Amino acid sequence: MKYRLLLLPLALAACAQAPETTSPAPATTTTSAAPTSTAPATGSSSLVQYHWQLTNATDSNGKRIDALFVREDKPVQLDFSPDRLNVINSCNSMGAGYTIRKGQLQVGSMVSTMMACHDPALAALDSAISQRLQGNLGVSMLAGGNAPHLQLVAANGDTLNFTGMATAQTRFGGPGETTFLEVAAQTVPCNHPLIPDKQCLQVREIHYDEQGLLTGTPGAWQPLNQDIEGYTHTPGIRNVLRVKRFTVRNAPADGPSTAYVLDLVVESQKIQQ
Repeated sequence: MKYRLLLLPLALAACAQAPETTSPAPATTTTSAAPTSTAPATGSSSLVQYHWQLTNATDSNGKRIDALFVREDKPVQLDFSPDRLNVINSCNSMGAGYTIRKGQLQVGSMVSTMMACHDPALAALDSAISQRLQGNLGVSMLAGGNAPHLQLVAANGDTLNFTGMATAQTRFGGPGETTFLEVAAQTVPCNHPLIPDKQCLQVREIHYDEQGLLTGTPGAWQPLNQDIEGYTHTPGIRNVLRVKRFTVRNAPADGPSTAYVLDLVVESQKIQQ
């Protein structure tokens, strides 16, 4: 029995379309009373460099907002582009346009997909997020240790705290190249100097036209003697992946000069043995 999930229109789009998009305002700078922290400029150029994972959320009375912490292993995450924010790890895909003006994050109308959420707590998560990411929120970004921290404060006093994790573009120093890799259902033996009996993904590069149709001739199958960041392979499942390919600067002599980071699983197919 085979199944296929085809998402090519989404895969070929840079990001989900928003009905409302605004241009970012010039960056503003905030300061902190903490003597050991410095406050970098809080503008879109700073926000887009990180994945922002929710670490704490309290209401005006200091009580934790438990509805925002449904899955401890998949915290709510905000990803920013220059004029749009997207919510990750909610039940539905959610996003909105935004601007930053005078220390305020101004969020436009939140839009989302309409997928049914069978877990009541997960279904309620979407509402809990959208209620707190609307209108004008106070925004500040502080340097702290190895990761920056972002704080959003709503008009009702709800306070959301996020920790930043550098994006692949930030870590590798460039936007990377978008490419599509077909991953075979089964791994193959390959050579690795440190791992005996190493099994590698078997991949080939494929191409699509602007209408999302396969074009040209796929590349030759070959073992990929490295991981694809963010991708976990399930034996027996053939996948088509949209990935970002980055050049690794100053790569070690025994390490790859290219890094692959998963952007989207475009197509999946179970292969019967």
